[in-house]
Amino acid sequence: MLNPLQRRMLRRRIVQAVPVIIMATFSVFMLLKLLPGDVAITLAGENATSERIEEIRQIHGLDRPLLVQYGQWAWNAVQGDLSNSLLSGEAVTTTLARVFPNTMFIVCYAIVLSIVIGVPLGLLAASQAGGLADRLVMLGSSVGVALPNFWIAMILVVVLALNRQLFPATGFVSPWEDPLGAVWYATLPAVALAASGVAEVARQLRSSLVEVLNSQHFRTLHAKGLPFRTVLWKHGLRNVSVNLLTVISLLVNRTLAATVVVEVVFAIPGMGNTIVNATLQRDFPVVQGAVLAMVLTVITVNLIADMLYSVLDPRISQR
Repeated sequence: MLNPLQRRMLRRRIVQAVPVIIMATFSVFMLLKLLPGDVAITLAGENATSERIEEIRQIHGLDRPLLVQYGQWAWNAVQGDLSNSLLSGEAVTTTLARVFPNTMFIVCYAIVLSIVIGVPLGLLAASQAGGLADRLVMLGSSVGVALPNFWIAMILVVVLALNRQLFPATGFVSPWEDPLGAVWYATLPAVALAASGVAEVARQLRSSLVEVLNSQHFRTLHAKGLPFRTVLWKHGLRNVSVNLLTVISLLVNRTLAATVVVEVVFAIPGMGNTIVNATLQRDFPVVQGAVLAMVLTVITVNLIADMLYSVLDPRISQR
């Protein structure tokens, strides 16, 4: 159960999220309208008469002012109606329910890899600050941050999928249907997404721990006879837990955005692939619904992080 201070902070964060949702969805809506071409012509066909094209515009409300179109979409979205795809006619909520779990499975897989690999590397670098292990970890972190996710994805496809045939090059299996098959298909996309995540976690954790371990408090603990490993794991990680949580929450947001490109490389039927295809086809309702779902996901992750902050450091909920 949340205490009064935590409930007040949660309400404040939710209120602050409303303008973020409006700005994000409105910006995407206006950018979509700037794309070349006319979706009414696409729906009616190239040989359609001007009367038929105008009829299509009226049917889908494309002849109304842009602010009116956005206002109508936003009002319907508040009521849970994200409209239908202009091309397939399928409800956008149905489309999102089909592709959103695929994306979140890959994102969660990548985050787990980032933590499981990044945290030990950060601890190793911090425990041997200035040594060979520290230099190698920091060098690898710099490379991991610098390399684009899509480039890593293409290298993994060529080396491990096409040449070695250890993993599938494209496709996806639902974790609800075949958990092991889902992990097998999602491994290369998750590794491509986790490369920068591992680097970021290791580098940030190392920097935070070196500062903490050099403080007078931890020197005293070590001088009292506590093993360095105990000081590092039990006391060091506890003091940098808030910083680590911040890195992980930001990493979730960045990983979710990076799936747009990685899913295209691996032909995964997820949110990223859906957004790209819908944008190319000027299927505005699908793009708007997908962007809204991703914005809400980011906001939810930030809210969870805020609640965990208040648990790790109760002073935060008083701000």
